[in-house]
Amino acid sequence: MEPEGERERERERERLLHTQRLKAAVHYTVGCLCQEVAEDKGIQFSKQTIAAISEITFRQCENFAKDLEMFARHGKRTVINSEDVKLLARRSNSLLRYITQKSEELALNNLEQKERKKKKSSAAKGRQTSDEQVEAAMAESEQEFLIWGHRVLKLPGSNNRRI
Repeated sequence: MEPEGERERERERERLLHTQRLKAAVHYTVGCLCQEVAEDKGIQFSKQTIAAISEITFRQCENFAKDLEMFARHGKRTVINSEDVKLLARRSNSLLRYITQKSEELALNNLEQKERKKKKSSAAKGRQTSDEQVEAAMAESEQEFLIWGHRVLKLPGSNNRRI
């Protein structure tokens, strides 16, 4: 059996590698976006500028993650939901509208999937009203809220619940 200190060092190495991969992905994405803007606007971005934008973006994402965690904890929850994301986006009307729209689309998709499953299952007991179905779909969408196409938000100590 490994000593506790060795396990802790290994966890720290894994965390560092994970952070480095995330930073590299952010840097690559920022570089691609800067290249698109450069082509559209006929300007150039220096490597230092791209690196600075990447670092600021990464730090802002870390701040967003911490804020989302605090919002969920304030609500005495271990899972970040769509309401937390909306609260985070409250200062940007266009982002808030976009997130609200995507959340509603997800809820409707969940509702449609449930309706298809109900049609397949003729032995369903106790029909729900359509309002109850929409509420159930919205609640489910909060747990499966997607950001940029990825399930990305999970709090430590959440007992491996999907979000």
